[in-house]
Amino acid sequence: MLKYPIGIQSFEKLREDGYIYVDKTALIYNLVHNGTIYFLSRPRRFGKSLLVSTLKNYFLGCKELFHGLAIDSLETEWAEYPVFHIDFNGENFTVPGTLERVIEDTVASWEEIYGRSSFSTIGKRFAHVLAQAHLRHGRRCVVLIDEYDKPILDVMDSGTTSTAGDVQMQLEDAHREILKGFYSVFKAADSDLQFVLLTGVTKFSQVSVFSGFNQPADISMDPRYEALCGITQEELEHYFAESLIDMATMAGITVSEIKDVLKRQYDGYHFSEKMTDVYNPFSLLNALATGTIRDYWFRSGTPSYLIRLLSHTDENLDELTGRYYDPREFVDYKATVEKPLPMIYQSGYLTIKDYKPRRRTFLLDFPNNEVKNGFISLAASDYFKPRTESVDSWIQDLLDALEEGKVEQIQKLFTSFLADIPYTMRRKENERERERYFHYTFYLIFRLVSVYTVYTEKQQSEGRVDCIVETPGYIYIFEFKLDGNADEALEQIARKGYARPYAADGRKLYYIGAVFSSQTGTIADWKVQ
Repeated sequence: MLKYPIGIQSFEKLREDGYIYVDKTALIYNLVHNGTIYFLSRPRRFGKSLLVSTLKNYFLGCKELFHGLAIDSLETEWAEYPVFHIDFNGENFTVPGTLERVIEDTVASWEEIYGRSSFSTIGKRFAHVLAQAHLRHGRRCVVLIDEYDKPILDVMDSGTTSTAGDVQMQLEDAHREILKGFYSVFKAADSDLQFVLLTGVTKFSQVSVFSGFNQPADISMDPRYEALCGITQEELEHYFAESLIDMATMAGITVSEIKDVLKRQYDGYHFSEKMTDVYNPFSLLNALATGTIRDYWFRSGTPSYLIRLLSHTDENLDELTGRYYDPREFVDYKATVEKPLPMIYQSGYLTIKDYKPRRRTFLLDFPNNEVKNGFISLAASDYFKPRTESVDSWIQDLLDALEEGKVEQIQKLFTSFLADIPYTMRRKENERERERYFHYTFYLIFRLVSVYTVYTEKQQSEGRVDCIVETPGYIYIFEFKLDGNADEALEQIARKGYARPYAADGRKLYYIGAVFSSQTGTIADWKVQ
């Protein structure tokens, strides 16, 4: 029986205890022989820590752990280097003083081995350790820093302050200054460094902690290393063929069908214009181990910094997703409440879905059903939180009505739902904002109806349809109007031929024109054809 390395971050433990390992060592060999200082951004639980552990064992010369892997036939030297590994993952940096303590304790432990210098700054002390290690071992040093940005992310946009002497500042800014001094070592110790890798969620391009030293080669969107973390389709079928058969048998479907289910649920990440499909490894391994499709990654926790950022942003998801962006718009570190896109992308909730070479722009959207459904639910629960009744319960009632073709019940459900939203929530200053509010309300509602095929703002030859919902027995084409009339909405559906793609479809087709009042906040006119 296969042993799935769920939550295993130690390469040594994974290999010694017989867990299955998706062999990334050919990519690792290329990485270490073609550069010196690297940075890799990937979402949480995507295998960054295991990658760091693998590199650590490689540079320590642990040849026996790599027996039978690709690198076993590539590497001939297996030299042992002095390795300095820092993992910020296990600490809570919301308490002032934690970052200083972690760095001080780490450097002090190295100084016990290589000697204490007379320098007072942490960066120069670290540089002295590296120089002494180089001198003692006769080989340059390897530095591996896992989740380099966690001290900043933990307090990002939190308002937490720190006091140093008589100066009070945001803890986020204080941590940035501390890390800036610490990472300055990479310039001072350049001649003592063989290899450096920093991993994290956020890009470093706008982070001042890296100013003043040799910039890492950012391989986050490098086509050569797109699959360095995560699992590709080829790897899934090669390493987990037996698991796929077992899972298909348990579900009573074919292997081809179970692969389609897994692809829709967990695949869909792309990290460069090469567009290599990458599965979320945490969710995929959990699903294969249990034989059950669930939202493993999303339920493992949404980062607190992202929740804080989204709680007061003015951006709507429908305005962020399904659009082409210049990479500068989503790879920069400095996400703000006015521009949360970089953080949403870097945290793994959006990914690249298409690339236009001529303009060098990327289409961003949800990677798969797990992320789409989870993130939409998160946004909706915050957006609709003043409601007294459960949004989930209401969605189930709407699904029943859609499935049974009960258009009058659909109208009643929408009327009651909208009427229960407080006036203060829907009050907007101008017509554009009112239209934006109603549009987003129904975008969230219909994206939550994920059991069926749902299109919002679907592009057709004659224009964009507001919403189409396909169930096994019915097709609903909705056209929404704010302060208009339902006849106009129905006429637009007919005039623009929104139903034309379904001419040969055997399911019953409904045109629904719905008008909403900006005064009452609920349905003012509803007609069905």
